[in-house]
Amino acid sequence: MKRIGVLTSGGDAPGMNNAIAGVVKAAEAQGIEVYGVRDGYKGLINGWFEKLDSKFALEIISKGGTVLGSARLPEFKEESVRQKAVDQLKAHDIEALVVIGGDGSYMGAQRLTEMGINCIGLPGTIDNDIVSSDYTIGFDTALNTVIESVEKVRDTMQSHNRAAVIEVMGNGCGDLVTYAAIATQAEIFSPSESKLTVEQICEQAKKFAEANHRSLIILISEKQLDANELAKKVEEASGYVTRATILGHVQRGGRPSGMDRYLAFTAAIYAVEKLIEGKGGLYIGLSENKLVARDIESTLNMPKPDKTEFIEKIRLLNAKISK
Repeated sequence: MKRIGVLTSGGDAPGMNNAIAGVVKAAEAQGIEVYGVRDGYKGLINGWFEKLDSKFALEIISKGGTVLGSARLPEFKEESVRQKAVDQLKAHDIEALVVIGGDGSYMGAQRLTEMGINCIGLPGTIDNDIVSSDYTIGFDTALNTVIESVEKVRDTMQSHNRAAVIEVMGNGCGDLVTYAAIATQAEIFSPSESKLTVEQICEQAKKFAEANHRSLIILISEKQLDANELAKKVEEASGYVTRATILGHVQRGGRPSGMDRYLAFTAAIYAVEKLIEGKGGLYIGLSENKLVARDIESTLNMPKPDKTEFIEKIRLLNAKISK
C-alpha cells in the first residue's frame, strides 16, 4: 500500500483533527502517503485532495472542529455518485480510506468497500450515539462544555432565586443530558430516552419551590420540547422566575479534551493497521476500554441499550428535596 485517504463527514466534533493526525503519523511510519479529502464525500467525488504530512499533523492537534471540513451529500447513496468517488480515488492512486464521522458516514464507507475501496470508520460525533462504541470522539469535550455552561447558569440562578431550562444537544441520544445531570446535580432532567412531559416537569418544579429551594436547573434534550415555552410553563406553575438557555453549537466547538485526543489518535493508528492488513468495511470502536474492530453492517444494526432504569435511578437521587 502506497497511498491512503482520510476524510471527515457529518457533524464536526472535537478530536476529529487528532484522528486525522493519527492517520498521518501511523501511515508515514510505514512509508505510506496520506491525502486529506476536503469537505467529506462531496470532496471525494470532486477530487478535492491534498497531501498531508507530519508537520501538518502537529499543527492541527489542538484545534477544534475539522480542518478538512465537512459537508452533507445525501446523493452519495446513489451508486452512480459513489462511482465518481471510486474513479477519483483510482485516478489519484489512493487505495484505501479512513472515514471519521457518525452512522451515516459509515454507510458510505461500507458501500465504497463493496465497490473495491477498503474503508475503515472512526466514531466522530459529540452525541455519543454510535451504539457499538462506549464513547465517541468529541463526546467528552462536549460534555465538559455542557457542564461548564450549566455551572455558570447555576451561579446566576442561585444568586437571584430562579430556575433555568437548559437545552442540550444529542439528536436522539440523551447521553449529554444524562451525564451532565449527574455531574452538575441538575434537579430535573429529560433525556431523549426517558422524556418527561411538561406537566411532570412543572409538578416537580413546584415541589422545589414549595421547599424554598433557591435555584433549579432543568436539562432537556434538543428537539423534544420548546425551551422557551417550557420556561413560561415552569414559571406559571412554580412561581420561579425562569429563564431558557439553548446551548447550541458552542457544544460542538473548542479544543478537544485529553481523553478525546487520546481516543482519536489511538483509534486512528488502529485503523491504519487494519488497512495495511488489507481489511475494509470495519468500524473502530471502544468496548470495555479497549479498541475493537467490527463489521460496519453489524454495528449499524446493533440495538440501543435500554438506559431507562439507570436514568430513573439518577432522576430520583437528583430530585430529592432537602427540607
